[in-house]
Amino acid sequence: MGEQARAKPPAKADAAPQGKVSAKKPKAAKPESRLAMVRRARRINRELAEIYPYAHPELDFRNPFELLVATVLSAQTTDLRVNQTTPALFAAYPTPEDMAAAAPEDLEELIRPTGFFRAKSRSLLGLSQALRDRFDGEVPGRIEDLVTLPGVGRKTANVVLGNAFGVPGITVDTHFGRLVRRWRWTEQEDPEKVEAEICAIFPKSEWTMLSHRVVFHGRRICHARKPACGACPIAPLCPAYGEGETDPDKARKLLKYEKGGQPGQRLSPPADYPGLPAAPLGGAAPDAAARQP
Repeated sequence: MGEQARAKPPAKADAAPQGKVSAKKPKAAKPESRLAMVRRARRINRELAEIYPYAHPELDFRNPFELLVATVLSAQTTDLRVNQTTPALFAAYPTPEDMAAAAPEDLEELIRPTGFFRAKSRSLLGLSQALRDRFDGEVPGRIEDLVTLPGVGRKTANVVLGNAFGVPGITVDTHFGRLVRRWRWTEQEDPEKVEAEICAIFPKSEWTMLSHRVVFHGRRICHARKPACGACPIAPLCPAYGEGETDPDKARKLLKYEKGGQPGQRLSPPADYPGLPAAPLGGAAPDAAARQP
């Protein structure tokens, strides 16, 4: 064929002038479907189960009453500070009947290190008296009963049910709420709405351990102010990757507790905990020789 046959057709009248590039609107990211989100959420849970096979409640307790009291004390403070405070508290008041008869000023002094000790003392006295008078001195194993106790809401009730009675529940604390929103499992801010939406994603049998895994990850890697994105094992599944430090070396320096080679929050951690136990109140942090088997 000749040159005339190979010639390009004339440009259309509305084409961009020669030398200029017409801007193209970038394609919007395809929204994640509900099914895709659920699959991603469940994969994150499976990954967390491999990362934290030793995940556990980080409050020291020996029975449901101790866990209930410790959880009430954990508001607005660290689990470590609670664990450092409760040995003396439970030595003085080992049962609900003992605590119900405590002098308020004595109870306040024992729990002072946890902060807000006057309000917490009122809650502990109230719940101990309720356990004594309404539940024969036993912690009830139903959420409907637990939430009637002074100072006990759904979060505390789910902690007690899941870890002292084996009743599955989602515990929505600040770490859990922050991470599930970062992972776009929910947009809710209200803890009860968060609980309901997350419960709908996972089988009931996973609820309690999911709570522990998410909280462990939030405390160790996915921090509130500066997440260690560059050291995060689930980064490929995280839509919020890049909100924190992405340089691997810098990110590793942000890791906390056993991931950062530091003691955990429990003075008496489970036998399979790979880190160091915490020090008692006023005591020195343990060294590597104290590592749990």
